Amino acid sequence: MRSFDEIYALAVARKGEAGVLESLQHPKPKAEIAAMPDDRFLALMTKCIFQSGFNWKVVEAMWPGFEAAFEGFDIGHCAMLHDEDFARLVSDTRIVRHGPKIKAVQENAVFLSGIARDHGSAGAFFAGWPTENYVGLLDLLQKKGSRLGGNTGQYFLRFAGIDSFILSQSVVNRLIAEGVVDKAPTSAKDKAAVQAAFNAWRAQSGRSLTEISRILAVSID
Repeated sequence: MRSFDEIYALAVARKGEAGVLESLQHPKPKAEIAAMPDDRFLALMTKCIFQSGFNWKVVEAMWPGFEAAFEGFDIGHCAMLHDEDFARLVSDTRIVRHGPKIKAVQENAVFLSGIARDHGSAGAFFAGWPTENYVGLLDLLQKKGSRLGGNTGQYFLRFAGIDSFILSQSVVNRLIAEGVVDKAPTSAKDKAAVQAAFNAWRAQSGRSLTEISRILAVSID
């Protein structure tokens, strides 16, 4: 496995240093994540779920309708949605009328309310999660959340500003080239290997997972 400096040099060779720096994203400060209201985490989860496999611009254009239909994603309100609410929402033209994804709003409200009960708030929980076990957070979202596996959970965490990597095709290609995995990581063993590689590059560079993820992505076709 190449060192971070060697991979950074490959990225610069492809994009130029200005291009690499321009591509970088940065996580939010932990204090800002901790202060984020619970309803905004539910809203962001919902947006990522509805954008998955759909036109992102359409969901973005309809978003004020989503906020209205789900009462600002108030956790208590959404957790208590019942059959009459679902019947109303699947015919609500302000939102994308996808029954299982609408149901996921209620299920994720229950998920987040449990987190808030145990940790004080969802923000406190996400801000306190150890960066060196990011894959553990992805597993938690997949197992305990609703429709938050795979890329959906990864994009949710990235858009929330949590220090994260996204296993895009380019990032996976770089991980394969470095011998970290031989295919897109799905097994616990491969996920642990990916985490270990990112932890090593993080220690070498002092950069965030978010930055390293972007640098890996632009270092390879």
